[in-house]
Amino acid sequence: MKNALVTGASGGIGLAITKQLAAEGVGLMLVARSVDRLKEIVTTLPGTDHKFIQADLSLQSDIDKLATHITGQNYDVLINNAGVGLYGRFDKIDLEQQLKMLTLNCNALVTLSYAFLQQARAGDALVNISSVLGFSSFPGAAAYAGTKGFVVRFSESLYHEYRDRGVYVLALCPGVTATNFHRAAGSSDDDYPGIIVQTPEQVARETITALKKRKKPVVISGIMNRSMFLFQRFLSRKQVVSIMGRFGPVD
Repeated sequence: MKNALVTGASGGIGLAITKQLAAEGVGLMLVARSVDRLKEIVTTLPGTDHKFIQADLSLQSDIDKLATHITGQNYDVLINNAGVGLYGRFDKIDLEQQLKMLTLNCNALVTLSYAFLQQARAGDALVNISSVLGFSSFPGAAAYAGTKGFVVRFSESLYHEYRDRGVYVLALCPGVTATNFHRAAGSSDDDYPGIIVQTPEQVARETITALKKRKKPVVISGIMNRSMFLFQRFLSRKQVVSIMGRFGPVD
């Protein structure tokens, strides 16, 4: 890996991945909404070949701007990490906010993946950050869970389409991670058992390891998350929904 573009690079999992890639000598193009935050991060990363692009990927104009940039470059790796969640009963969450979330979590990811794969060469890699909710429901975050299910199936399909060309596609699926994601979505890390909570650095390490091994189209981050995924196979879908409903942010 020589150069990579990371979206949602200003915090959480995206920032942790950014730091680990920089430590391995990868030149980075960071994408996020805050110019001030991006400037701060670039100056603190090891290495000198790091740049940034300010973009709000919930806006179609910014999605198109970044896609045009990617098409004209030769990035070895694209990490589609930018995303947002909304917690609450479906009919109580503002519809426009939910549609904006779909634009960021799905439309932006598809558009940027398309731009990247147009110019991808053998050895390149596309990483789409999904969630363990890509394999489950989550009452209280219905639309969010739906977007993550889409990302998993989309990425799995691309993995098969591009493997003979030597281009690796991965859906990385973390569970509850100690970032500000849940607070911004309307919940808290404290709502979940501590044993299942990972740090962003742990998720980032598993992402980099998967990138190096290039063996699977989908990687679930964390031993407990993988164990729960396997356990679900012995349950009916009704049972899974009922269990997830107990942990969901609404009754």
